[in-house]
Amino acid sequence: MQSSSKFLLCSSNSNPLFGSPSAVTATLLPSCLRFPPLSLTIIANSSSIRFKPLRSTASSSDSPQFTEMASKDSKDQDPRIARISSAIRIIPDFPKPGIMFQDITTLLLDTKAFKDTIDLFVERYRDQNISVVAGVEARGFIFGPPIALAIGAKFVPMRKPKKLPGEVISEEYSLEYGTDKIEMHVGAVQPGERALVIDDLIATGGTLCAAIKLLERVGVNVVECACVIELPELKGREKLGGKSLFILVEGEGA
Repeated sequence: MQSSSKFLLCSSNSNPLFGSPSAVTATLLPSCLRFPPLSLTIIANSSSIRFKPLRSTASSSDSPQFTEMASKDSKDQDPRIARISSAIRIIPDFPKPGIMFQDITTLLLDTKAFKDTIDLFVERYRDQNISVVAGVEARGFIFGPPIALAIGAKFVPMRKPKKLPGEVISEEYSLEYGTDKIEMHVGAVQPGERALVIDDLIATGGTLCAAIKLLERVGVNVVECACVIELPELKGREKLGGKSLFILVEGEGA
């Protein structure tokens, strides 16, 4: 099935959390371009590429004004993004009518696209002194462990209620109807550690927001959230309380 996803790569240049430009940035842009964290997006389809400002989730004090952008043609596109996007299958009306389900199981069957996905995250977070990769149940468990191993961090599962055997702390979050919780083992992380929160997709943002709150309650510095896919029309990034969000592919939720 033809994927309806767009290609999207959000990257950081001058953010003090990240220091020097990432390898992903260097691949996509010439050195003459300067842009703030999460302020530039490459959106492509089969016929064209254009640049546009991306709404930043950082506070205005941390995000300088966007100063320059330029049109680029397809030869400057990182081919890994196209490969990842085309490997994600879109299933209409699942799990209910009107939903365009972003199926990453087909991405996992494509060994090159799966490796590209992990490599892009590793290139961004390598050498950033991240000691915790927190994976959100369930598909965050797929992407989180290989990233953690590659950057030398520990992997911490953020699980649904009554799944972890030991003593836990929990954070409640709202659903369309009712509430749910996310839990983490007591002692899994320590105050002052630097964490990356990873999931496959951000939709309404409730689960990622709960994961951030849970980690910050015990004194962890959440450096960033990262997802393979964003459904921007659901405005999930607005619930992250100004926390940076890094994504690879922009999908369609309906």
